[in-house]
Amino acid sequence: MTVHMDILETLVYLLPWYLLTVAIETPVLIFGLSTHHPLKRRLFAGVWLTACTYPIVTMVLPRLINPTQSHWAYVIAAETFAPAAECALFWLAFGKREDTQASMWRDFGAVIAANITSFGCGEAVKAWL
Repeated sequence: MTVHMDILETLVYLLPWYLLTVAIETPVLIFGLSTHHPLKRRLFAGVWLTACTYPIVTMVLPRLINPTQSHWAYVIAAETFAPAAECALFWLAFGKREDTQASMWRDFGAVIAANITSFGCGEAVKAWL
């Protein structure tokens, strides 16, 4: 029973941070992704991509690299993993062979920019708190 409560408490704690991340990253994706992606896909990407990587960044990586002892090692691992995984997931889900390289790189740039933006905002919030 304790393990289930620990998981539930962790999820309740992380939910507001996940929603904040989505709120920061989604506008970047809306304006940054290639123009051939409809608005619904851009909105979906803002929620879905973060949902795929956030549990690993917040629950798995801290067990492998202690963020309080090795802050920058954790940041490098997390901020490399998240955009790389999200670029791969986005391309696997929505990439097409007929897409131009320019649109593919624009999409990857938007995903990376979204992650950099949320990381920067997260660091600012942590510093402020």
